[in-house]
Amino acid sequence: MVVGAFPIAKLLYLGVRQLSKPVANRLKAGARTSEFFKTYICLPPAQLYHWIEMRMKMRIMGFRGSNIKPLNEEAAAELGAELLGEAVVFLVGGGCMVLEYSRQSANSRRKEEELNETIASLQTEMAELTLTTETLDAQLRELNRQLLSIPVPSKK
Repeated sequence: MVVGAFPIAKLLYLGVRQLSKPVANRLKAGARTSEFFKTYICLPPAQLYHWIEMRMKMRIMGFRGSNIKPLNEEAAAELGAELLGEAVVFLVGGGCMVLEYSRQSANSRRKEEELNETIASLQTEMAELTLTTETLDAQLRELNRQLLSIPVPSKK
């Protein structure tokens, strides 16, 4: 069952990705044109990403004490816009996963509640049937006692 569900999940993820790409592209275009957006939203994460990436590359190559130059403003704005677009796609996909999880857990909870209600009603019905059986058994004993107390005429 899990194997059959995986391609559907992958297909849904690709669909969400395709649907969220126009939103990401619109944000990227806005980031390229707006100075405020470029300066305060795109540049800081892009410079941080560049610094971390270059620091890791330098350490892998064995250059520990080298100084890392920041990206120029145009390259940083482009990288920041790309990072922003990917973050939007990731957040939309993650949101879809959270919604699906909450929907599945609500369905599971509802089914469990229905099962508990069914069990409770069956237990109530069983208790009623037990009471009815005990009542009928008492009536039968009373009838047997009455039958035994009636004198039987003797044949002579």
